[in-house]
Amino acid sequence: MAGGTGVTPSCVIVEEDDFKNNNINNINITSGVEERLKNSDQLDQLEVGKPPRHMSVVRHSVSTATLLPPANPDFDLGIVGESEYMPMMIRSGSCAEKGPKEYMEDEHICIDDLLEHLDTIEGLPPVGAFYGVFDGHGGTDAASYVRKNILKFIIEDPHFPGCLKKAIRNAYIKADQAFAENSSVDISSGTTALTTLVFGRMMVVANAGDCRAVLGKRGKAIELSNDHKPNSLSERHRIEQLGGVIYDGYLNGQLSVARALGDWHMKGPKGSACPLSAEPELQEILLMEDDEFLIMGCDGLWDVMSSQCAVTIARKELMIHNDPERCSRELVREALKRSTCDNLTVIVICFSPDPPPWIEIRSQIGHRRGISSEGLNFLKGILDGNL
Repeated sequence: MAGGTGVTPSCVIVEEDDFKNNNINNINITSGVEERLKNSDQLDQLEVGKPPRHMSVVRHSVSTATLLPPANPDFDLGIVGESEYMPMMIRSGSCAEKGPKEYMEDEHICIDDLLEHLDTIEGLPPVGAFYGVFDGHGGTDAASYVRKNILKFIIEDPHFPGCLKKAIRNAYIKADQAFAENSSVDISSGTTALTTLVFGRMMVVANAGDCRAVLGKRGKAIELSNDHKPNSLSERHRIEQLGGVIYDGYLNGQLSVARALGDWHMKGPKGSACPLSAEPELQEILLMEDDEFLIMGCDGLWDVMSSQCAVTIARKELMIHNDPERCSRELVREALKRSTCDNLTVIVICFSPDPPPWIEIRSQIGHRRGISSEGLNFLKGILDGNL
């Protein structure tokens, strides 16, 4: 949530070759997981508080949708590359808890089969998914409004689907302005917004705020978004250029994020540049065969856990039960154990029907060592003091 601040640990990426010459044998980091999973029902027993203005529903969801090759061979997203890889299946699971906060102000959305929302548009391949995490503050009005409308604004944009990045950027700005014009909501409430659109093998991550998306790539954490904190160098420069100030890490002494939708008591006339921006940063990638899953989470997760730690936990869980919902619940549980001070929302998105594989590393003397990629990263994190 925007009401709190925290230091985000750095992402640790470990190359397999770094360990080839070390005498590491059969590291096992899965002990105790089964016992923790037996207690998974404890999360269901946590009481979820409600803000006085609106009733915010806390959702746990898991669903699957098979991704098929494009039906229209003439459809082109402008992707040029030698690889013909296409995700065979996309699955997701989510978990949200209010944590130690009095009220739950997070919202999220999981749509594994985007085709149902695109049936009136011709020439599209029946491939796609959409996800979002919205961390509200000052009530749930902004988070709820953006969750309900952001996908509609993306699809209705004239640049969709030809230029996905432009369509998504425009949708964020339109959602922010439409929220300000809605007389039935409290326009002083605000929300961060992190969305992921999967379209064939193209994935576009858009972020405004301090939620984070992290790709798990054969056990390595790849951050696909930046945390928009006022004290970050790029955001501080932008804020000061527009006449804003930062007091003790807070934008104009009020907000601990530099980008958000809503919060119109801190913004000028619609269309004018202001220190608090609703414009998202976007990252576009082509999914490859070794891209295993994506973690999307609010800052309640990342305040107490590094990106690499989350990927290590998620991969270990998926190797055991291959269930993205149980995986998201374990990440929430771990954040609660680490005494997070915020609401918690986590989405885990898998790009394959199969669990992540074990990775064998052949040493120089020819012996095969049964150590997983996440085991290497976990050990590296311990040695570096990041876990």
